[in-house]
Amino acid sequence: MNLDGYTTNPGDLSWENFRQYGEYIVYDRTKPEEVVERAKDADILFINKCVITAEMLRQMPKLKYVGLQSTGYNVIDGKAARELGITISNIPAYSTTAVAQLVFAFILEITNKVSLHSDAVHSGEWTACPDFCFWKAPLAELDGKTIGIIGFGSIGQRVSNIAKAFGMKVLAFTPHPKPEQFPDVSFVDFDTLLRDSDVITCHCPLTPATTGLINAEALSKVKPSVIIINTSRGPVVDDKALADALNEGRIQALGVDVMTTEPPQADNPLLTAKNCFITPHIAWAGYETRTRLVRILEENLKAFLDGHPQNVVN
Repeated sequence: MNLDGYTTNPGDLSWENFRQYGEYIVYDRTKPEEVVERAKDADILFINKCVITAEMLRQMPKLKYVGLQSTGYNVIDGKAARELGITISNIPAYSTTAVAQLVFAFILEITNKVSLHSDAVHSGEWTACPDFCFWKAPLAELDGKTIGIIGFGSIGQRVSNIAKAFGMKVLAFTPHPKPEQFPDVSFVDFDTLLRDSDVITCHCPLTPATTGLINAEALSKVKPSVIIINTSRGPVVDDKALADALNEGRIQALGVDVMTTEPPQADNPLLTAKNCFITPHIAWAGYETRTRLVRILEENLKAFLDGHPQNVVN
């Protein structure tokens, strides 16, 4: 049973392969109060952002396996699942290329200001211009700039490769530096990364240590020209501290694909902050990316049924 299949497959993919493993029911969305009633007789569950608590799990006596349609697994109580003999598998590294691509979509939008100038042209400003060209704000090259990558797993490494293709210098802050494996990356402490980076991009997991990592104190150490990108998890950054820094001109721009709560609350200060670019958690949403996700979701299920579960997170 799939409790929230719509975001993974809004209609352009197929669930048909899963029917060979038994009766398969797909709900587009499931409200919290509907979870137990729908899942109480399920042997297998697929979830994305549908929250499953320990209390809910105890009311699902037949449940043996939960397949996550995501890399993150904070939506389910893994400890309770383990105690109840329920296996949980996630989908690791399926969106690496897509997330790295969005990082540079943000960076290039901010440095080249494509939408600003396209809108100006469509509004007639180029037609009325006395010169053959114009620009409405400063433009910048990436060549020679320094990018600071927080977290250096598969996504951080992919971002590093793209940055180097643009001629950027790469700094990385990670608890597990590997300078011998990446000789063209400078592994530095957090303060050095903050101080020296022209672009800072977050690719770390959400843990107690990384919650609020980009806060007012961290922002007091960056260049006023810095661009900050967050495509990891919303709570890695302090929304108010970033909004204040943007509005006061203490950082140049911000690009985020994730928010502290999703959908964001209407009073989130980033929604009205200057030079803030926000996308609705779409880094993973490319057709090819979701196709890969569904394939791995099935591979995880088949491995579990064959008695050799893979990508187990609990």
